[in-house]
Amino acid sequence: MATPEPTARVEESIAGLREGIRGASHLLVCLDFDGTLAPIVEEPGAAAMADGNRAAVEALAADPAVTTAVVTGRALTDIRQRLSLPITYAGNHGLELYREGELAVHPIARKRASLVGRVSETLEAALGPIPNYRIENKRLTGTVHVRSVPEPARERVYATVEDVVDRLAGGRLETSRGKRIVEFSPSVSWGKGEAVRLLERSAPEGTAVVYLGDDVTDESAFRELEPEDVGVYVGSGDSAASCRVESPAAVTELLAWLAGTGTSLLDEPTSVR
Repeated sequence: MATPEPTARVEESIAGLREGIRGASHLLVCLDFDGTLAPIVEEPGAAAMADGNRAAVEALAADPAVTTAVVTGRALTDIRQRLSLPITYAGNHGLELYREGELAVHPIARKRASLVGRVSETLEAALGPIPNYRIENKRLTGTVHVRSVPEPARERVYATVEDVVDRLAGGRLETSRGKRIVEFSPSVSWGKGEAVRLLERSAPEGTAVVYLGDDVTDESAFRELEPEDVGVYVGSGDSAASCRVESPAAVTELLAWLAGTGTSLLDEPTSVR
């Protein structure tokens, strides 16, 4: 595919990618969705991947030297319907995984799905007086969106979610805050970082990992991978990633380079495990 002329910030990240894939014969490219492949929007259901990003992901997915995965907080059914691409999908921050026609779900998360549902129902009543919140029950996890909530009321939403989870779940669920969201999920030592390492273990020998993400949950993947592999943070602020681009539009430039010039830099494979 044709590679556009990159911006200065993307050029810096390309330099980091060049170094990270030096000597590799295979790439594992892991991509967050919201805020990375698609711009953040007021209504999560309206989020859509930019055409340029779709073309780049399709090119990566078609390359036998690349394993492509989307690693997202969205539910697996949601992200698969939204993308409809022949790639690997890790939904609910890696608690559910779909690859090569097979589905795997974290066993503890499966057992606590009914508890996530009960918390979601309770929050609908508890948050009723607050305008413009949105609760998303993703079966294995739940998300309360506050992007449209008046700013003075957001802290009240966060506190209510944390109180309800504490009362109903008794330590079986935990809460975490992201960009204008608060999430509740099973209290298990499993997240995007562990999901990426799981994918890496089944990749061919000589694989280099590249991970792009924009939110708090992506930091576990950056910490897991750096400095041996390459993390690319999308946005501003502190991050454990060694590379950075400014927006999903800049992600398009970076992925276009990776799908074109980047993959041409890979060595011939010597063996497969």
